[in-house]
Parts: sequence; C-alpha cells; structure tokens
Amino acid sequence: MPNEAMERKMNTLHEVIDQDRRRLLSTAAMGLAAAGTISMFPSDPAAAADNAAIRPFHVNIPEKDLVDLRRRINATKWPETETVRDASQGVQYATTQKLAHYWATEYDWRKVEKRINALPNFVTEIDGLDIHFIHVKSKHDNALPVIITHGWPGSIIEQLKVIEPLTNPTAHGGSAADAFHVVIPSLPGHGFSAKPTAPGWTPVTIARAWAKLMQRLGYTRYVAQGGDWGNAVSEVMALQQPPGLLGIHTNMAATVPANISKALTYHEPPPANLAADERNAWDQLVDFYGKGLAYALEMSNRPQTLYAIADSPVGLAAWMIDHDIRSYKLIARVFDGKAEGLTRDDILDNVSLYWFTNTAISSARLYWDTTQASTGGGFFDVRGLKIPVAVSAFPDEIYAAPRSWAEQAYPKLIHYNKLDRGGHFAAWEQPTLFTSELRTAFRSLRQAS
Repeated sequence: MPNEAMERKMNTLHEVIDQDRRRLLSTAAMGLAAAGTISMFPSDPAAAADNAAIRPFHVNIPEKDLVDLRRRINATKWPETETVRDASQGVQYATTQKLAHYWATEYDWRKVEKRINALPNFVTEIDGLDIHFIHVKSKHDNALPVIITHGWPGSIIEQLKVIEPLTNPTAHGGSAADAFHVVIPSLPGHGFSAKPTAPGWTPVTIARAWAKLMQRLGYTRYVAQGGDWGNAVSEVMALQQPPGLLGIHTNMAATVPANISKALTYHEPPPANLAADERNAWDQLVDFYGKGLAYALEMSNRPQTLYAIADSPVGLAAWMIDHDIRSYKLIARVFDGKAEGLTRDDILDNVSLYWFTNTAISSARLYWDTTQASTGGGFFDVRGLKIPVAVSAFPDEIYAAPRSWAEQAYPKLIHYNKLDRGGHFAAWEQPTLFTSELRTAFRSLRQAS
C-alpha cells in the first residue's frame, strides 16, 4: 500500500541520516596543510617576498560592496511564513524580516570597520597561507601572552569586547598582574585570512600554525583559549605540546565520557546514575544531536552545495543565526527589541564580515576537511590532555560541561567554574564574565612560571 511504501522510504531516510550523524560525531582528528591567498586585501609586495614577514593589515570594504549588499537584501525573494508558532521549523519569518529591514536601512558597517582598524592588524604567511591576526600588547610588565581562537559561525568580531579589559586590566577592575598580550587570528578560510585552495586545513594543522605564529611573535611562554572550533584547536595544541604552551582555557570543553558518547551516538537511554548536572548535559546533547546538528551535517558532507548563502545575504544570515537553539532564541529576542548580551549591530557585524569576505563556503570546508581526516572520536569526546586546563561552563552553551566530567577529562584541571548566564559566544555575549574567568583561570600558571 502507498502508506506502507512511504513508511519504508522514511525509515530508510532516517537510517541514512543516522549514519551521517554518527560519522559527523567522529570528527576529531585532522589533515595536511594547503595554500591560498586573499587578493582583495592589500599587502606590501616587497615584504611578501619574505614568507615569515609580518605585514600590517587594514580593512577597507569598497563602497560599491555596501551598496550591493543593500540592493541584494531589498531584492530578497521571501518564502511564506512557517506553519507553526515556534522555532521548530527553523529561523522564523518575523525575526528574519526584522533583521533584513534593519540591515538594509539602519546598519552601518563602517562603525565596526573603524573599530577593527583602530587595533593592530597583521598578516603573515604560515605553511603557504596568509593568516590574519589582531595583536594587542599590554603596557604592563610580565603580561601573559594568550592566543584566542574563534569558531563557526564566529570570527574576530567575537573577541573585540575583551581585548581592552584583558590588555589593560587596571582600567577594568583588575590589577597589573592580570594583564595579557592578546593574539586573535582568523581561522583559515574565515574572515581576513586566506582561503585554502586544497584540502587539509584542520584543527591539527591549524594548531601547528598557531604555535608557529606565537613563536614568530617572539613568545616563549603563552596560553591558549577557545570555544567551538577554537576549543578543538586549543585542545589539539595541548596534545601537540609546542614549546612554551603553559596551558589552555576552554568555554566549550570536550569532556563527554566514552560511555555517554556511545549511548548518545546509538540512541541508547542515559545511564541511571547520572547526577543532576550530568543529566542536564545529557539532555542538552540529546537535543542538539537530534534537532540542532543539520548545519554541521551539510557542511561536513557537501559544503560546495551552499551556493545560496554566498549569493543571498539574508540566506547567509539565517544560516548563521541557526547555530544552536539557545543562541538563536537570544538573537530573536534582540531583534524583538529586548536588551541582551548582544545587540543588532553585534550580530550583523559578524554576518557582514562573512558576507564581505565571501567566506560562507570557504569557512564551511573546515567541517568537510576535518571529517575527511577523522580517525575517530567525537567533537566533545575526551582527548587525553596532559597539560593544565581551565574550564568555564556557561549554562546556555551547546552543553554545560559538569565538573565531574571535567575532572575526569583533564587530569591537570586548574580551574572550573559554572557560570549563571552566558552561552555559546561567551566572550561576545558576556565579556565581563569571560575576562574574569581568564584572569582567574591562568593565575596559577603565572605564579608557577
């Protein structure tokens, strides 16, 4: 009967999706290096001849690109509204309309461009690829260098609010002993870094590149920080143990025990003895893997297919703000006019950076490259780090890592704190809390070194 045939077809489809999901959960190992350039950004030809040269960088998006952006927003071909009253079908029509209207009529890219250019920006070639980074040195003696890595759909925009309080703590509630020299690179294929022209850039190769960058900047002792892909890069750096790396801090820790990971992957029931915070983490992961992983599946399997988000700014914005349900709900509240950790400009600064650099697809390939290079192990699985690790567990992260899991995952856990607010984009949403966490997290390493 037709109903039976349809049921068989749907069962087959669910099996295929589950296979893809299990494969994506095994995306922790990595690959080889690749080369590429970004011709739209100026560099000194003479300096470029020296592969190790550090060249000044300045952002200047042509006015015609701003005009074209507004034209494309206004020309959006809109679908009908969702047929439900919640976000269960995806990014809602009303939210997207409000975002598009503000983007086309009031948003001013030049404000954030000015903020970026007020900071020391540089480009240097590492392993054949131009890497962009912000580098702000503290005026305080004995400042601790930190390299902070963003994730997807993030960028250097995420960290702009924490640079000043980290480098100038005495003006922001801290002491001179809390000072950091701050290095914030753009991931390959993201933002102002060059786009790889061959496969192979993964957290393993990026981690090695970041160690070379810190060495090139003359830092013989430093720490690393990250969330999302930034956590993967920082944890791999900890595994590689480059000379000078003292420890890492993460706001999206990889602490899921093997039995929990297995149960999640194969849709088994939760273990009966989970504590309250462990059960909360379980429920968060079940929800994310069951309802929130579609974007990662597509980018892991077919990133080149995403032409639409390179052609439509509204399509790109909707794709990016659908990262995880709690971040999406925060963003929806922002465009409803409510005060949150982010503003409308914050959100559109980040989306506009992806749009103007045309990095929708090049950034997506990080998922594909990592999946292709995987030798097993899920994104949140324990990696076996042996150097000091600090964990900040924000409640609205994809999952809030329980202390018990963190203690098992990191034998040298030097700091753990469960925050009362904040989500996936911690530095961006809660810069004061984030800054305080970094100061506290690395205090013991300053004293010991």
